[in-house]
Amino acid sequence: MPGAFSFCDTPIDPAALQATLNHPAAGGFVAFEGRVRNHNEGQTVVQLEYEAFPELAIKEGLLIMDEAMQRFAIIGAACIHRVGLLEIGDMAIWVGVSAAHRDAAFSACRYIIDEIKQRVPIWKKEHYASGDSGWINCETRTRTRSE
Repeated sequence: MPGAFSFCDTPIDPAALQATLNHPAAGGFVAFEGRVRNHNEGQTVVQLEYEAFPELAIKEGLLIMDEAMQRFAIIGAACIHRVGLLEIGDMAIWVGVSAAHRDAAFSACRYIIDEIKQRVPIWKKEHYASGDSGWINCETRTRTRSE
């Protein structure tokens, strides 16, 4: 069961995603849900807008999933990131991992979300209660599969 990475522009369905990771050998399942919060760095946030460069982002996301499959004793992993305009409380990202044991599932899930946040070219625009807004670029450190 290979790792999957994708984008969507509609609400994320965690139950459907978890079902893709069901496996008879999986004794553990861990998921992370990243949601839009109402504040950042002292500002009141009213909405977020996400954009990505899909060709590069999917390539890098799949590389991260492959790395997780190789580094941790996991059975499957999936990650989906939403793009477009999101409201407070909306799910922006979902990561799920299945493994025979919980330690591998927790470790791989943490690895995936940390690497996605650091390496995948996704930008978010915060819309503030003040009427101001600002783009925040991810800290991108991309590699190719051959490195």
